[in-house]
Amino acid sequence: MQIIVTHGRYARTRVLDLPAWKLAIVGTFLVGLLLALSGAIYHFVFLKAAREGWPVVSQVVKLVVRDEIAQRDRFMRENLDAMASKVGEMQAKLMKLETMGERVSGLAGLKPEDFRGLDRPAAPVPAGAAVGGGRGGPYVPVESPSLAQLNQAIAALDEGADRHSDVFTLVESRLLETRLRALMVPSSAPVDGPVGSGFGFRTDPFTGRGALHTGLDFPAETGTAILAAAGGVVMSAETHPAYGRTVEIDHGNGLVTRYAHAARLLVVPGDLIRRGQKIAEVGSTGRSTGPHLHFEVLVDGAPQDPAKFLAQASRLPAGNVARAANRTAEAR
Repeated sequence: MQIIVTHGRYARTRVLDLPAWKLAIVGTFLVGLLLALSGAIYHFVFLKAAREGWPVVSQVVKLVVRDEIAQRDRFMRENLDAMASKVGEMQAKLMKLETMGERVSGLAGLKPEDFRGLDRPAAPVPAGAAVGGGRGGPYVPVESPSLAQLNQAIAALDEGADRHSDVFTLVESRLLETRLRALMVPSSAPVDGPVGSGFGFRTDPFTGRGALHTGLDFPAETGTAILAAAGGVVMSAETHPAYGRTVEIDHGNGLVTRYAHAARLLVVPGDLIRRGQKIAEVGSTGRSTGPHLHFEVLVDGAPQDPAKFLAQASRLPAGNVARAANRTAEAR
């Protein structure tokens, strides 16, 4: 690029030759200078005009600022409305959970007083407000909730979620407790087969006199598996003069089962036994006239009718087995 400079008085001409890179530098400098000037004008003129209320400029600035604030408010309102919709959906789901929790807690055997500690305390009465008295007025739903209202609703949802979490934790604990108690009650038949001689008075097969039979006899072939009627810990596994080879299992709370006349014992004292585990084999040892299992249930050392445990367990839900066992022990 060439620039020709002339002077009228002396008629002299000067030629300036500017390459492209110099021209680019000059252009960049001029653009930067214009940006700096415009920024300075905005900050020192328009902002000052807005603060001091200049007649014309302040009105223009206020219009621009008002439009920006309106756009921001509209954006926030749309977001708040979307959040309010989500909060409403969460409240509906929480209500379903509350209904489900009531049903499940009822099935678990929990009573309303069990949740007394979970009740939310009543809201404090504002200072100067009359205690009691009538309250009323039309219901006016909030169509466009404020941020404070949304925060309050979310806090209430959080509190409700914590409460339902506590409820379900308590229900789970009670169900596990009930399941464990049911597993510790002798409700499974130790031998698959019919009962030969029941609990009560009968004619003794050796003496011919009346005598109390303290258990159930299960006739079976020699070597038939004897299964634990419930989970527990082996108290003893030894030979008894009357019972022959015998296994006794402690189920806790004073409840013990005895398996007598076995041909072979498969456990030792201290073994942890689960329900249905094979612990011995049917035989005819001790005071016995033939191969069978003599099965006893003792509560605090007193013999109970095993048929009541087995019969009640077959017709009651698992959650009521332990309570049925307790009633049977109290009836004896």
